[in-house]
Amino acid sequence: MTAPATLSRRRLLGYGIGSVGTGVFSAVPGLLLLYYLTDVLGVSAAIAGAVLVVPKAWDVVLNPVVGAASDREAVRSGRRTRLLLAGALALPVCFAAMFAVPAGSLGFAAVWAGLAFLLAASAFACFQVPYVALPAEISGLAGERSRAMAWRIVCLTVGILLAGGLAPALVGAAGGGRGGYAAMGAAIGLIMGAAMVASTLATRWIPSRPGPRPLGLAAALRTARGNRPFFALLGAFTTQSLAVAVMLAGAPYAATYRLDDYGLTSVMFVCLVGPSAVAVPLWGLLARRYGHVPCYLAAVGAFAAATLALHPVLTAGAVGPVLALTALIGVCYAAVQLLPLSLLPETVRADAERTGHAQSGAFTGLWTAAETGALALGPGLFALILAATSFRSADFDTPVTQPDAALAGLTAGFTAVPALLLLLSVPMLLAYARLANRIPKEAHAT
Repeated sequence: MTAPATLSRRRLLGYGIGSVGTGVFSAVPGLLLLYYLTDVLGVSAAIAGAVLVVPKAWDVVLNPVVGAASDREAVRSGRRTRLLLAGALALPVCFAAMFAVPAGSLGFAAVWAGLAFLLAASAFACFQVPYVALPAEISGLAGERSRAMAWRIVCLTVGILLAGGLAPALVGAAGGGRGGYAAMGAAIGLIMGAAMVASTLATRWIPSRPGPRPLGLAAALRTARGNRPFFALLGAFTTQSLAVAVMLAGAPYAATYRLDDYGLTSVMFVCLVGPSAVAVPLWGLLARRYGHVPCYLAAVGAFAAATLALHPVLTAGAVGPVLALTALIGVCYAAVQLLPLSLLPETVRADAERTGHAQSGAFTGLWTAAETGALALGPGLFALILAATSFRSADFDTPVTQPDAALAGLTAGFTAVPALLLLLSVPMLLAYARLANRIPKEAHAT
């Protein structure tokens, strides 16, 4: 079956809705799991950081394997449905278990949460890797692929809003503490699973035809390594994802210890993600007029400047200016999500022209591995900052007063560190622009 020239809204929504689920899982552990471990269970910051990093380190290894497996399945069956469905069904159960740690020692709590997170990350890989491969196959037209990506980013925004706006609110509504987090995990897990299963069923029509023959993991990576524009784009996006992950991990701490209200975590998150509903179409229009890379560079620069500007107002505890700057960051964040993911399918298709071998799964396996690693390292990096600045962990019933060094550390971790990471991504993005300009010539020559 050949993909239609123009994609209907029903098919665009059918693909995009899966990102409601992926957005939830990408955001909630980074936003709440570290805080849950240190300030609800009483696990030390250093151990809590390891709990977040180790499962994701495994996922970095797993994702390329899943990508190669997805391509092999697609060669045999013409679809990527089985892996999508397996991930969609398993992830909600593992996600709920992450926030339902039974009573026991701190060591037991850390092991339980870490194992549940490892299983959840593995299930997520089974869905996310083939899911990200689909845009390169959804249409033969670049404009239609861009439309599919825009729908995906809007749905991703909805998922992230659910994660950041609804998840902390559910914790509070359920009484906080262990019980509140357990109720939140079960409810959010059901929402996440429903969106992912719906997308799996709605995308069965997409013809997946990598090949001309299935490749093992090693052969797929050997074929992929010549795609220099892909790796430059991947480096920029991964560094930016790390910056966002550090901010997500720091948000509950900034709200609790600088703004004196944990409940502002949800408000800050809505201010960050809410503008995307308007900003995504706007960035799409600007990219079509001025080019994807110039808009991408402008967004990254503005993102870094606004993040750095948060430092003095957060230190002063000025709620209004913090929320206003967070909304501005949200406009830039929409571009940092939309533009690289719009460029990704084009690098994949250009590589197929270069090598004569289409392997969307292999590239998206590498992409999601790097993104997953960044999302894991973000909370781990923030935990290291907390540990280095003498942050005092405590359980939910016995709050503590933080020393000045810890307050300074968490403030810098939420603002200055992400700003620096964003600026570090700029040279890689410029390298992508130079390399991408040569793609048509190289592809044509091949």
